[in-house]
Amino acid sequence: MEEKRDFLKQRIKKVSELREQGINPYPNNFRVLHTTSAILDQFSGKSPEEIEKCADLFTLAGRITAIRDFGKSTFAHIQDRKGRIQVYVRKDKAGAEAYQVFKKVDIGDFLGIKGRAFMTHTGELTILVEEFSLLTKSLRPLPEKWHGLQDIEIRYRQRYLDLIVNPQVRTTFLARTRLINLIREFLCRHDFVEVETPMMQSIPGGATARPFKTHHNALDLNLYLRIAPELYLKRLLVGGIERVFEINRNFRNEGISTQHNPEFTMLEFYQAYATYEDLMTLTEELFSHLCQQLFGSHCFTYQGIELDFTPPWPRLTLKEAAARFGSIELQDLDDRDKAYAHAKQLGIELSGTEPLGEIVAGIFEAVAEEKLVQPTFITQYPVEVSPLARKNEKDPSVTDRFELYIAGREIANAFSELNDPEDQRRRFVEQAQAKQKVEGQITEIDEDFLAALEHGMPPAAGEGIGIDRLVMLFTDSPSIRDVILFPLLRSERQQDT
Repeated sequence: MEEKRDFLKQRIKKVSELREQGINPYPNNFRVLHTTSAILDQFSGKSPEEIEKCADLFTLAGRITAIRDFGKSTFAHIQDRKGRIQVYVRKDKAGAEAYQVFKKVDIGDFLGIKGRAFMTHTGELTILVEEFSLLTKSLRPLPEKWHGLQDIEIRYRQRYLDLIVNPQVRTTFLARTRLINLIREFLCRHDFVEVETPMMQSIPGGATARPFKTHHNALDLNLYLRIAPELYLKRLLVGGIERVFEINRNFRNEGISTQHNPEFTMLEFYQAYATYEDLMTLTEELFSHLCQQLFGSHCFTYQGIELDFTPPWPRLTLKEAAARFGSIELQDLDDRDKAYAHAKQLGIELSGTEPLGEIVAGIFEAVAEEKLVQPTFITQYPVEVSPLARKNEKDPSVTDRFELYIAGREIANAFSELNDPEDQRRRFVEQAQAKQKVEGQITEIDEDFLAALEHGMPPAAGEGIGIDRLVMLFTDSPSIRDVILFPLLRSERQQDT
């Protein structure tokens, strides 16, 4: 700690010295014309003689990541958004006065340079600096003298340092951006319209989760951060936007784990005149497209496991999966007493009042989820755990719904939408009554959404895909915190107690 304070004092002293010399340590008058990667690409494969003949003057800027001082000359590396390149500053070339200013430059500072390219004796493309400008004087040291940042907690808490010193982290977040852009382009090509819906809602709906509460002072109105945009997107179906999607932020006041963050990103989309089976086909097409664009193949490796996204993917009903992985006969899952006894044997916590569908869903979660490694659709979810999904016409105890599992995780959830306003009202009431029994609180029913349904919503199907979990898959990341720039953490003060 004392060493850091001394370091800070030394850097502050350098800032004062620069200002005394009439040099602004934080100017904003340098204009960049080139990037490191563009320069490297321009001279790729060329001989030292060919490079020497090029008279182009390059103007670029970046953070200094390494310095080697040889007295009257200095080699350094600077890094910009596209990569890293070596620069060479000579006292006789830059001038004695300017070179003395350069001697006050440190690792971590931002530098603007103008110069011409040449190849060193070791074969490294380098810019011989003719002019330079100090653009930002850094006051704190980069971690581990540029050898990397290993402490996981610091990496998440100070992501800016993580991005500087760990190139793979930067690659991961660039891949995240590309992935979202590919999804957006895919849906737009399929005639979907992108929208934005409220993040603050007077009644939280669209999922079963504990919301974050807030208050609007001017209206004296209690509000909730949305747990899902579903009910607003369905209102747009009513309004005639037949294909609609939103890449949105959702908030759920629940636990934190390698797969859960209280603030997360979801893709939700709805298509009129479609069923959940149509969305299974569309999902296969979307994921296959992402694979091809990112890897040039339907196969890639996640955490040492090769995943194959070649369609079509296996489809199992929830009961079939629960029976297959739970060592229970399929017909026993139609008997509440047998299913309840089996669930208790598995150690699933039950109050004894749960309906059969909820018990079967609990068994599936306990025994099957983590074993669904290759992309697999699980269908026919019980109506008790699907309050917004359309009942199956052949078997009204289940719904026309699927969840997609990959690498043992739920990645997507979709169903044929319920558009019968009377059935929807009954389900809202049943859900509210069940919640009141368990949590002892009254849940308000969204009458405005029911009024929208009463105006008529076309038959439709909708789907939600967890973007963060999808990015985890495609970037081989073990934790959701690795793909969220600033994940929620305990405060440092809480950690110390």
